[in-house]
Amino acid sequence: MQQLDKLVIISIIALSAMCYCGCIPALKTTKKWEAGKLKLSSKEIMESPSPFHGAFYCASEGLEMNGPRGKSYDNGKTWQPFTPGPDPMKGLPKDYRRGPYEDFVDPSNGWFLQLIWSLDVETNPKIDEPVEYLANTYLRYRVSTDKGKTYPLDKPVIMQGDFDEKHPFPKVYRGKNAYLLGDAGSRPIRTKKGYILVPAIAFLLGPEGKMISPGGGFTYGDAMIIIGKWRKDQDIEWFYVYHIEADPTKATRGMDEPTLMEMPDGRILCIMRGSNGGEKDPECKIPSYKWQSISEDGGFTWSKPEPWKYDTGENFFSPSAMSYLFKHSNGRFYWIGNISDKNCQGNAPRYPLYIGEVNPATFALVKSSLVMLDTIGPDDTEGLNLSHIRVFEDRETHNIVIPMSRHNLAYTKNKPVVYKISAE
Repeated sequence: MQQLDKLVIISIIALSAMCYCGCIPALKTTKKWEAGKLKLSSKEIMESPSPFHGAFYCASEGLEMNGPRGKSYDNGKTWQPFTPGPDPMKGLPKDYRRGPYEDFVDPSNGWFLQLIWSLDVETNPKIDEPVEYLANTYLRYRVSTDKGKTYPLDKPVIMQGDFDEKHPFPKVYRGKNAYLLGDAGSRPIRTKKGYILVPAIAFLLGPEGKMISPGGGFTYGDAMIIIGKWRKDQDIEWFYVYHIEADPTKATRGMDEPTLMEMPDGRILCIMRGSNGGEKDPECKIPSYKWQSISEDGGFTWSKPEPWKYDTGENFFSPSAMSYLFKHSNGRFYWIGNISDKNCQGNAPRYPLYIGEVNPATFALVKSSLVMLDTIGPDDTEGLNLSHIRVFEDRETHNIVIPMSRHNLAYTKNKPVVYKISAE
């Protein structure tokens, strides 16, 4: 690592220590904070996926969008054929896999960062998540500076220093333990200081170099915050990583599918998926919480995970499922995810689906702001999974738009759905 980077990190960590000691005053506000108003404006169940599913705006302003249906210049009213190049699968052995995540558009320079779920071993193509992925999955990244038309750069994500493709990060070894992103909620962010934070997951290795699960779950991992910065040659220098570790007696599969949001005072909130169940908790008696960790130094160090609570101080139950932190142009912060009225059992039930506001000073979920978007009904005879959330703000109406699917319990059937929420 370059000497300058070392000095920057040392300074940031020292500043963090001062924050924890109370030497830096809390965020000052001129008036008492109050929650806004949320309202479900519409819920449209569709016969085919919405063109907005996986779509995103191409810049920090304007109506141009890219998505699976192509490109739109009129806020998704019409779509034109659009094929980015090159194909990330071109020239690879037939059994290799590439799964691009939705692009992150840097709000400062407009460059696209596309992270890619990658598996470079022979697998059964009929299995979505073969057992080989546990040890061999890794992240690649591509960069586009022409709004996604071309991606000339395609490289594995590797931390600078004494690291390489076989050992890309501390505690991570390809072929022994995988690292990857969670679902759509695990979106990179750019901090006020210009760093790119990627919320990832790394399965845990034991002292003998084999994956272990101290919580007794099928898998066990740490939330892994990867930090990078843009270089002048339009590449990214990945120079730091932090592992947010769980207590295996309280979260049987560790910390999973982190979602990030930087608050007005520069602190960063990370909400993670926990779990109960498994060999050490067969009756699912461990409380099924979402977990929070907070960074006071821009993402370089993080607090010990604690159960995320309502602003009333109450705990709430949530299944082992992804969730999504989202900032609106009105300056408010929202969370979308599943909340249950009783202790969950592992992944279930993944309903109802809620949206609620996050207090930017306390980071608590505001209970009075919660709006139920959907839940199981009499027609859902094969169960219901309301997860795998995607979110964006419509730049014309300013509605929060959630294009996703209502899956059955086994994920063998689904109905596309789009929720639109007004936010004041």
